[in-house]
Amino acid sequence: MTARLEARGLSRSFGGLRAVAGLDLTVAPGEMLGLIGPNGAGKTTVFNLLSGFLAPDAGDVRFGDRSIVGLPPHAICRLGLARTFQITRPFARMTVLENVRVGALARHPRAPEALDRAREVVERVGLGVRAGVAATALTLAERKRLELARALATEPALLLLDEVMAGLNPTEVEAIIRLIRDVHASGISVVLIEHNMQAVMALSHRIVALSFGEKIAEGTPADVANHPKVIEAYLGDEYVRAAPA
Repeated sequence: MTARLEARGLSRSFGGLRAVAGLDLTVAPGEMLGLIGPNGAGKTTVFNLLSGFLAPDAGDVRFGDRSIVGLPPHAICRLGLARTFQITRPFARMTVLENVRVGALARHPRAPEALDRAREVVERVGLGVRAGVAATALTLAERKRLELARALATEPALLLLDEVMAGLNPTEVEAIIRLIRDVHASGISVVLIEHNMQAVMALSHRIVALSFGEKIAEGTPADVANHPKVIEAYLGDEYVRAAPA
């Protein structure tokens, strides 16, 4: 299952604040795209628009051969577009396995099949030994893995990852990078929002940079990292001086 994602003229305002302004965005099947920008740039709003949690004021979002504007999030998920959330909110009283089984029910409405699928995903993300543990007992790094597992259990063609590395130490970040590479190698397209620029540069085929809801640069990681507008709005000269040659 592969599908191209395409947004055209995507806009959304909140009162007098224009969070996303006429954004054009494409994600090809098999691509790994990084979405960067300062806090308040509109990145998570873009994810909310793409995944159906917000309706755009203008523009269209097409996934595969159809427009998905107006569809509820669960319907978009069933089409193969899943997402994680920046703030993890698992079902606290459920175990890791039970949380992931909820995601698996999107594809496998029969409980035994959903449970089998959930077990596979829990092992895949490295939480097998924690499968019977309540979500409230997990560390931050484990909750991030659980968030990813719940999305993977829906069997997406395209996965939107919202800061899955935020708050993690360098060792944990390296482990998540390996996991994302494994997910991508299995044929799943990935769009990631991330402030860890080393991770974004290591993972992304292409990067889109936003500032105040507008696209200010798009291209290879090297091109975007050296773009004057990106340096001014987000990275700063310190990043450029510190970046490896």
